[in-house]
Amino acid sequence: MSQSNVLFATNRNTSREALFARAEDISADLSKRAAELDRDGHPPFAEIVKLKGSGVLNALHAPEVGGGGLDWVDGLRLVRILARGESSIGQLLGYHFVNSQYVYWAFDEARARSLGSETVAKNLYWGAAVNPRDPGLVLTRRGSGYVLNGRKSFSTAAHVSDYINANASLDDKVVGFAVPTSRPGYTANDDWDNFGQRLSDSGSVEFHDFPVYEEDFVEAPDAPPPVLATFNTPLIQLVFVNFYLGTAEGALQAAIDYVRTTTRPWVTSGVGRAADDPYILERIGEFTAALKATAALADSAAAAVQAGLARGHHVTARERGEAAAEAYAAKVNATHVSLDITSRVFELTGARSTAERYRFDRYWRNVRTHTLHDPVFYKAKEVGEFVLNDKIPEVSLYS
Repeated sequence: MSQSNVLFATNRNTSREALFARAEDISADLSKRAAELDRDGHPPFAEIVKLKGSGVLNALHAPEVGGGGLDWVDGLRLVRILARGESSIGQLLGYHFVNSQYVYWAFDEARARSLGSETVAKNLYWGAAVNPRDPGLVLTRRGSGYVLNGRKSFSTAAHVSDYINANASLDDKVVGFAVPTSRPGYTANDDWDNFGQRLSDSGSVEFHDFPVYEEDFVEAPDAPPPVLATFNTPLIQLVFVNFYLGTAEGALQAAIDYVRTTTRPWVTSGVGRAADDPYILERIGEFTAALKATAALADSAAAAVQAGLARGHHVTARERGEAAAEAYAAKVNATHVSLDITSRVFELTGARSTAERYRFDRYWRNVRTHTLHDPVFYKAKEVGEFVLNDKIPEVSLYS
């Protein structure tokens, strides 16, 4: 039995309380090691094994197959909790949630049930290679199946994924499919060198005559995706919202701990402890209020998207668009708040806190790196179009 399956066997309690408690424990452990993990920047194999052992990866799967049965509001809160400890691990949990749940919306019921059961039984981590601005991959027919060739410049969780959603061109059309990375012909490269999200394992991947079969396809090439399957975009944007928020919460907590133990009061403050400095207190109050407001908006947007998903295949394009607009408003807010707080916590901690051993700059580097994933002003524009012109966001892998 593998290490991950041994761990999983000891953590069969998948109640909401148990899953949240394990997430908090993992986050606390990550927080203690985060500076070292950021410095090393290696793919997080051990961290994914720990997530598998906790049962948190399967939190959204149905109880009938061994999952936690949580809804998206709670699932995204788990992402937020992990991101407080280490931003990349929060991102990876959220990406897994979206990619592993996508099969329920895009596959036929029998195939979706089979993949969901396999995911829980084998404790699989799901990634993706679907960047629409980096086509890169080509399917060609060979014998009774297909082979996949090409390269994707970025593929989050490249090394740690057991299964991936991918897309490629086939006869001048783009097709989507889901495949295990254990098949021959898959290569994850060690070329992720960005200054933030260093544990997100987001380097390039290559496919060399990688076999793909008919049962791997998620939808017919000539058929538009069902509305339900297009919820992956507002959900991935809510993943962003929550790990940005969690990262900023982690930054503020680190600053508070530092103020309590290390920061010295300013010479003209008139107080004996930095914790009594009125300007430090004011900033902590302002930052806390901003984070609470962002969390409330994030949860409200998640509830709106969850309500749309609950309608199943009866959900309409209009209902999807309204829910997406809620998610994108939360994205705009979380981007601005997280960038502001992660850059300004140094106003609480002082010059000595910029020492390399603390690596407090990692919080800002992480959100600054990922908030460039898709320009936030386009999200603001989509929200404005909806509010002013009643135009719902167009469906794409970005909106």
